[in-house]
Formats: sequence, structure tokens, C-alpha cells
Amino acid sequence: MDKSGIIVGSVIGAVIVLVLFTVLFISPPESKPESIVDNEHSSNTVGEVTPVYSKKLSLVEIFGKSEPGVVRVNVQRNESADIANGVGSGFVFDKMGHIITNAHVVNDANKVVITFLDGRSYNAEIIGTDEFTDIATVKVNADLELLHPLSLGDSSNLKVGEQIAAIGNPFGLSGSMTSGIVSQLGRLLPSDNGFSIPDVIQTDAAINPGNSGGPLLNMRGEIVGINTAIQSTTGEFTGVGFAIPSQTIAKIVPILIEKGEYKHPWIGISGRDIDPDLAKILELKDAVGFMVVTVVTDSPASKAGLIGSDKTIEVNGGNYAVGGDIILAVDGKEVRKIDDILIHLQRAKNIGDEMVLEILRDGRTTNVTIVLEERPNGN
Repeated sequence: MDKSGIIVGSVIGAVIVLVLFTVLFISPPESKPESIVDNEHSSNTVGEVTPVYSKKLSLVEIFGKSEPGVVRVNVQRNESADIANGVGSGFVFDKMGHIITNAHVVNDANKVVITFLDGRSYNAEIIGTDEFTDIATVKVNADLELLHPLSLGDSSNLKVGEQIAAIGNPFGLSGSMTSGIVSQLGRLLPSDNGFSIPDVIQTDAAINPGNSGGPLLNMRGEIVGINTAIQSTTGEFTGVGFAIPSQTIAKIVPILIEKGEYKHPWIGISGRDIDPDLAKILELKDAVGFMVVTVVTDSPASKAGLIGSDKTIEVNGGNYAVGGDIILAVDGKEVRKIDDILIHLQRAKNIGDEMVLEILRDGRTTNVTIVLEERPNGN
């Protein structure tokens, strides 16, 4: 072979090596986007696949993306087939036909009808309800093409001032959208069953009767809450609305689908937050913590030896229960008020778990370990 042939062969060989190097070491491997949730409903996965990183959308884009997954919930509570006794909202959770709404929307219903965007309606079966978080799951045997599950976001990433949007059926007006901001996080929402709903999102996005059960969305079009209540003396929105966070949805809904109910952990105490006046009476340095006033008999708190108040004193015309244990921390997390205890229970604890309380008793701090039991129904 002459020199020119050798040179050409060498050049070709070098080019091949260079191409292989480029393919193997420079080109990124094909990969699927990471996801935080899927639709298999294991203990750690709920909802539909959501990319971890996704761009922010305009309100127009959010509505277009989400509207097909929002439904109208009509409820009949009496025997007359011609009378619909209530209307609420809901959203598609998965391709199996599960719809999420509020428990108070479907409670005591004789019949639940789900209506999709195109107007088609289906009778729904109530799968499970949880009055303590106001979440309910119903199921429809609808055409697959109508089921557009909305993606769950992570409500723990929300910030006060962040823009959000709500979609629902206020006053029966289907497919209505309002927007606003996150006004505050970690609110405690009183309920009729005697237990408050913890970790609630407060928003100024307009929420009115009929919005209950509809989704609260972040600017990526992900569900960060279920619209559940308004604070109003008229029954209409006055600037303060509340939503159950998606963290709670992710924890409760798969259990409702599997078992029809969710059993909450319980301590068995009542009391009051330490305010400046009480801190002064007790000669405390800071007005933080929660004083135990009452310990329920045979409750986890009672079995762990927590002590409630044993006397009441009057100061400046006000009566103050004193003498009870003051809870300063739970599992190493500071307790400023009862909200912190209830939020920790909701987010991190289950029946049978241990919870370590740091308490102040007789001027000394000590730790008490409680084994959590099932919360009793009702008051």
C-alpha cells in the first residue's frame, strides 16, 4: 500500500474514533423526566406524573390545562329525584375514575352526580370520607377520554405572597376561575366535629359557595390544595378563603381509596397557648408553648403521665388555669402554640407512633414519650 492510502486510512480511523468518543462521552443519555408522583397509589405515590421542574404558566394556560380535570358535583339529600340539594366542585385524581372533593359536599347524600366539562354526567359512588380533613373520594364509571387527572404539587414549597388560582363552580357557575395569592400558611380551621383542621392554606382568591372541593393551583398548574371554606358572616366571600394542602391530600386520599376511611393519631389534651399575660403570671421568659389544662381519661397523654391544670387564679379580672404541663417542643421541633403540635401530628405521625414531648413542669424541663392512639369520633 502506498503512503497516500496509509494516510487516508489513518484519517478515516481517527474520524471513527472521534465520533465514538463523542457519542459515548459527550452526548447525554436519553432519560425520562424525574417525577414526584404517579398513579399507582402506593404508600408513597399519588396522583399523576409531574415533572420535578416545570415552567411557570400564565393564568390563561393554567385554566386551559386544568379545566378538563375539574368537575361539578351535584348532591341530592332528599327522596325527590327532581331536587338537587347542593352543588360543589371536584377534580379528577386518576384514570380509574376517582374524583376528589370535600367531605362536607357529599355528607349524607342519597345521590352524587359528577358532570364533566363537555356536559356528560355520571352517578358516583362514595368511596371514602374523612371529616377531620374535609376530604372525600367518589368514583365514576366514566369514559376514559373524560378522565384528565390533575397533577399534585408540593404544598410545603408554598410561600406567603405566591400567586395561586382556584377553579370551581361558585353559585353553580361551572368552570369559573379566580386568582390571588397565598395569604398565610399553617392556619387552624375550626370544624363542627370538635377537632380543628390543621395546616390549612389561607388565600385571598375568591372562594364562594360551590367552590368547595375544587382545586387550588400554583403557577405551574399543579394542585396545592382543595378549596374548602370561607370566613364570612354573610355566606359569601369577603377576602379570606381556606384550602386543605396537597400534602394532606397525598397522605389521606390513597388510604380513603384503599380502606374507605382514614384513622388519625390522637394525644388527648386540651389547653391554651401561652400569651404574654399568662407568661407573666407563670414568670416565663418568653410567651411561647402550650399549657395543658385538661387531660382526657385513658388517653395517650394520660397514659404517658401528662398533668393538666389543678387550679385557677384571677388576675385583672381574668381567670387563668395554671399548674399544667407546658409543652415546649415535639420531636425536637419548637412549639409556639397548639398549631405546631397539630401540624406535626398531621404531617409526620400515624397511629402507633411515638412522639417525644419536651415539657416544663415545676420549673424544670423534661421529656415525656407518648404512644399515639386512634382519635375518637365526634366530640
